[in-house]
Amino acid sequence: MKLLIAAACLAAPCAALAKDAVEAPEPQNMLVEIYRIAPGKHREFLQAIASYDEANRIAGLPPRQLYVHQDGASWDFMLIQPARTPDDKRAALDAAWEKLGLPSGPDFFFTFRSMIAEHSDTFASGPTTAAVYLAKTKPQTGK
Repeated sequence: MKLLIAAACLAAPCAALAKDAVEAPEPQNMLVEIYRIAPGKHREFLQAIASYDEANRIAGLPPRQLYVHQDGASWDFMLIQPARTPDDKRAALDAAWEKLGLPSGPDFFFTFRSMIAEHSDTFASGPTTAAVYLAKTKPQTGK
C-alpha cells in the first residue's frame, strides 16, 4: 500500500506538468547571436548594441538579452532577441533608427562588421521546458 501511495505521489507532478504543457503558450522564435569581437573593439561593439537597444525602446520593443563571456569558451558576447520584428512595430523601429542616426544598408554592414572577428546566428524557439516540448510532439512507436 505504501508503494502505491508513493507511486501516486510521484505521478501527480508528472500529470500536472502534462496538463500545464498542453495549456502553455507557444514558445517564441528567437535569434541567438554569438560574437567573437575584433581586438580592441569590445567597447565599440557594446555601444552599438546599446544604440540598437535604445531604438528598440523608442519603438516599444524589448532590448536584446546580453550574455557576457566569463570563462571557458571562445566567444565574447551572446545576444538573444525575437527572431523577427512584429509587423506593427516595423515603421516605429525604422523611425527610431533614423532619429538616432544609426547606420543602415551597406553602411550598417561595413560599420557593424568592422567590430566582429567571427559570429554565428542560430534560430531557436523558447524558452520552454522539456515537458512542454514533449507534450507537443507525437510519441515514437516501438519497433
